[in-house]
Amino acid sequence: MHVPPKGLVFAIYYPVLAVIGVPANLAVIGILYRRSCGLSRCIAYYVVSMAVTDLLVIITNVILSRIAGIYFPGSFLSITPICSLHNAIIYATIDSSAWLTVAFTFDRFVAICCQKLKIKYCTEKTAAWVIGTVCTLSSLKTSFLYFIFEPLYIIGNIPWFCVIKQLFYTSAAWDAYDLFRTISMPCIPFILILFFNVLTVRHILAANRARRRLRAQSNGENQSDPEMEKRRKSIVLLFAISGSFILLYSLFFVTILYVRIAKVPYFSVPDISESSFILEESGYMLQFLSSCINPFIYAGTQSNFRAELKNGVNYPLRLFVKLFNI
Repeated sequence: MHVPPKGLVFAIYYPVLAVIGVPANLAVIGILYRRSCGLSRCIAYYVVSMAVTDLLVIITNVILSRIAGIYFPGSFLSITPICSLHNAIIYATIDSSAWLTVAFTFDRFVAICCQKLKIKYCTEKTAAWVIGTVCTLSSLKTSFLYFIFEPLYIIGNIPWFCVIKQLFYTSAAWDAYDLFRTISMPCIPFILILFFNVLTVRHILAANRARRRLRAQSNGENQSDPEMEKRRKSIVLLFAISGSFILLYSLFFVTILYVRIAKVPYFSVPDISESSFILEESGYMLQFLSSCINPFIYAGTQSNFRAELKNGVNYPLRLFVKLFNI
């Protein structure tokens, strides 16, 4: 059973995360839905899909799980069927968010390193198909989690709270499923993002050296390269998003490995040692932080996005001033 973390740090951290993360991701969705902001439509599709899943992570994990558990314990969300469904949705959103980051990283790897494949793969149609497939498979994979819980109490014929069935720890089938779930998230996404970024960096370094030699031979001097400048923003966006994912998911990755090796329960329960609780909850805190940091990456790396964001913020202010002057 997951017990909401208690303490002033958690009581402040999670509301602040929600206050920042919800409007930030809504702004990304709203802006990129209307305009591409200099990004290709293919990239815009991935960015919007990641913003949607990040928003869902904040709503399901931060607001409905952490904040509700801290400030409103024993609410209707604690009824066992609702709690079980909520937990399945929680992992579906996290899984989708991580695998969409992998899909975006692979798309940019193809665009930068595989010029022949780029024409067929880096399209709006392919992006939409990949996004739909990732979200569908993530939902199907995590839907089985609904069946691993049982009620802790039954009061007035109403089952309350969710605890993992003992069968989950003794059944070979459930153990195989749990191993598959652990490998597919976060192990494989973490490794794939690192792998594709290493290949991309190697290709970029080799291409830059070759391009500089060709331009030096043809021009006799170093000049600005419009082609490289055009690709620079896309590359910076890729490394910023994938880099933040690797950094903020690192502790969560370590926690999952620790749970598998030490064979301790997945959820924070009263009899777990304090050090285990700190490791587990710190991993979750950084993981949830990754869901609200991407909008700031877009604003920091994309000048057109910043301009649209400023216009969106200034519009109600200009409207208010105009009405006040009247």
